[in-house]
Amino acid sequence: MIPFASHHTQVELIWIEKQVEHWLRFGREAGERIINRQRRMVSFAPGSVFAFVRWQSNDYGTVLSRIDIVRAVEPGEAYQTLPFVRPGGDILLHAEGWPKVARVLQAVDAIDAIDIDPADVPPEYWRHVHNRMAARLEPRRYTPTRHTAFLKRRRVGQ
Repeated sequence: MIPFASHHTQVELIWIEKQVEHWLRFGREAGERIINRQRRMVSFAPGSVFAFVRWQSNDYGTVLSRIDIVRAVEPGEAYQTLPFVRPGGDILLHAEGWPKVARVLQAVDAIDAIDIDPADVPPEYWRHVHNRMAARLEPRRYTPTRHTAFLKRRRVGQ
């Protein structure tokens, strides 16, 4: 068990087979606390980017499919609230409904396929994906060339 820092963003993950599933698609956890067999809390350092997927069903089928790509915020920084995320975060991408969630997961898989960790992708790219999907357009692919350019910009900005 890794201790939590008070300035970390905490996410509650739940897994109740065929009823409620809250899981992470990507992100670098800074800490973890197991609550019981079905629940655990993970934390993310400020600036970390993670994808939080929520799915829920009842006797009649799926009632919730949602993915949020979130940047953990610095203490004192403005944030949006999000269920099961404390205190909240900078929501870079939000999609509801399985077809949209599947499109986001495909974009994440495409980044994984070029051997780039989706947590290392700039927040601006996830906003781009969100905005293009909202406009019912195809987002631009994230490429190794774009990633190299991002890394160089980040080095110059430091």
